[in-house]
Amino acid sequence: MSYNTKYPHAYAPIQVRGAYYKNRLCQSTPGAGGTGDANGHLTQRTFEYFRPQAMGGIAVVTVGNCSIDTSETYDEPEQVNLANDSIIPTLADFAEKCAKYGTIGQLEINHNGALQGNLPGTSAGTRGWGPSAIITEAELVRAKQDKREPVPCHEMSKEKIAETVKKFADAAGRCAKAGMKTVQFHGAHGNLLSQFLSPYFNKRTDEYGGSVENRSRFAREVLDAVRAAIGEDVVIEYRMSSEEHEEGFAHFPEILEFVGYIKDKIDILFVSGGLHDTQGKPERMRPMVPPYSYPQMMNVERAGIIKQKYPDLLINVVGGIKNPAQAEEIIASGKADFVSFMRALIADPEMPRKYAAGREWEHTPCLRCQCLKIDKHGRFIGPCAVNPMASFQSQYPELKAPKAPVAKKVAVIGGGPAGIQAVKTLLERGHDVTLYEKNAEIGGQVLKAALPDFKQDIREYLCYLQNFAAHSKATILTNTDATPELIARGNYDTLIVTIGAVPLIPNIPGAERAKWAPDVLPSDLPKASNVVIIGAGAVGLECAIELAKDGKKVTVLEMAPTHGLGMDMSGLGGGDKILEWCEQYGVVINYNAKVTQIAEKTVTFAVDDAALTIPADYVLLAAGMKPQPDLARSFYAAAPATDVFFAGDCAEVGDIRDATRGAFDICREV
Repeated sequence: MSYNTKYPHAYAPIQVRGAYYKNRLCQSTPGAGGTGDANGHLTQRTFEYFRPQAMGGIAVVTVGNCSIDTSETYDEPEQVNLANDSIIPTLADFAEKCAKYGTIGQLEINHNGALQGNLPGTSAGTRGWGPSAIITEAELVRAKQDKREPVPCHEMSKEKIAETVKKFADAAGRCAKAGMKTVQFHGAHGNLLSQFLSPYFNKRTDEYGGSVENRSRFAREVLDAVRAAIGEDVVIEYRMSSEEHEEGFAHFPEILEFVGYIKDKIDILFVSGGLHDTQGKPERMRPMVPPYSYPQMMNVERAGIIKQKYPDLLINVVGGIKNPAQAEEIIASGKADFVSFMRALIADPEMPRKYAAGREWEHTPCLRCQCLKIDKHGRFIGPCAVNPMASFQSQYPELKAPKAPVAKKVAVIGGGPAGIQAVKTLLERGHDVTLYEKNAEIGGQVLKAALPDFKQDIREYLCYLQNFAAHSKATILTNTDATPELIARGNYDTLIVTIGAVPLIPNIPGAERAKWAPDVLPSDLPKASNVVIIGAGAVGLECAIELAKDGKKVTVLEMAPTHGLGMDMSGLGGGDKILEWCEQYGVVINYNAKVTQIAEKTVTFAVDDAALTIPADYVLLAAGMKPQPDLARSFYAAAPATDVFFAGDCAEVGDIRDATRGAFDICREV
């Protein structure tokens, strides 16, 4: 059968038992804590959270981390609780609402086992349940915070194992009673099902420990009980980490063997990776949510090996997969049958529909940065750098800013992230928009940020900015310096100024000899030259890596006692990889270093009042940016003064999220 799409494998429907998947594209499981109610029931907020994805053409949406019994496994606020029949009506409502969009609504059923910390309303030191009585690294952290001695988790007796097997089966049975066509089990990321497989958690010497076959027994008992509870029409999907990326945990060879013991008990194997242990070692979580410094599609090769060994088993794969074009490649090559996205659908819930309709240019790509940001005032900024409507679904149910009551003539100055977001929002509002960009290319600072070879995600975002500008209904004027006089002649009703920031030149003798680091390519400097970079933020260190890889001897000087790499969301920013690369390529980083002199061939700096001088054939500045308030304010007279607004770095220097969110917040009111 042929399909009207460039991606016939990704958009091919498939029937699995009683479930019809309209395509092979699935939403992986964001935690939906905070969308339930005090009883652990799904609510209208739950559906509003998933509605954009259901509308956008995805085949499956999944409510993540649903507890089989919150009285003993509870790690998110207002977590879904599957422990009693009172939840069934809300499950049925969720499934029916998803089905109206042709989308399957399912739950990820879980018990977090030994990782359970203090339950709400209990005293410090409350213990979770695990295969063996071990003290987890997360517990060591909790005990230190609570100023108490760490305690081991409870070792599950055979009676407790049987009780837990029944709770899993009862939870799945409630989903089936609600009319849900599928159930997913969380056997990944260090939760209870995977703890029985992991030699780190499982020290047992009975029939549940030792060999991989024995360590698979708990999962097999759960799956057998689930099938008996749900019947033959409901799909069982089992999520697992194909590699736990940590010494002493489960690794791919034994995981591959484990699959052989459960393959006939499940319909779909969901292949993930990594561990969920943010209190103990947050870096374990990065392979689970790979940041920009990690490879894209990082679980695909292992998924392909599993598929080759067990060809009759349907495989779903996740992990840094960005779009349906990649999904097509994965499925067409026989490495998987389904592909799942999580952050990519937060960035653009309409991605499946855009690719199916041939509107790839309109797709907003995920940056794989941090899906959480709190500003300096402690306020929640939003979970997505490129989609300012994410997490505000109830305000924007159609995924667009609402139409303005009066269409206006609006000018936007600057074609960086803030400028393009302004254009997008203003067009959605129904305004007549003209964008002025002084350079030949759209992109602003992203043009330079995309240059390092490991910044593939930023390059994709740059392509989006440029493609959106090329296809939009706005008038785009490049190579046009928007002076106040020029703008005034346009008789605009409203003006959005997004002129960006300029490099901060530190007050150092000889600073005029230095260059702005992003302006310098490795090919611009001779090999083996001594390069000194002032500033150990992302700009400085990324530049240092690129130069060091090309054979330069690079030293970085930083005034602060540590680097300026982003480590938001429990350390998931990926800065650890940047530091690893600095070490790998011989980049020397000096902290607490105050530069006092830039001479013709040397740089002098002080550390703890000791003066040091090092050779420097070239000095590059990466000490930050500064806004341009005076230039921005010069535009006040170019339009009605009450309708001139500033967004992006020209207002306050920030990151892409700050730029897009700021521009959106302004333009949604224009």
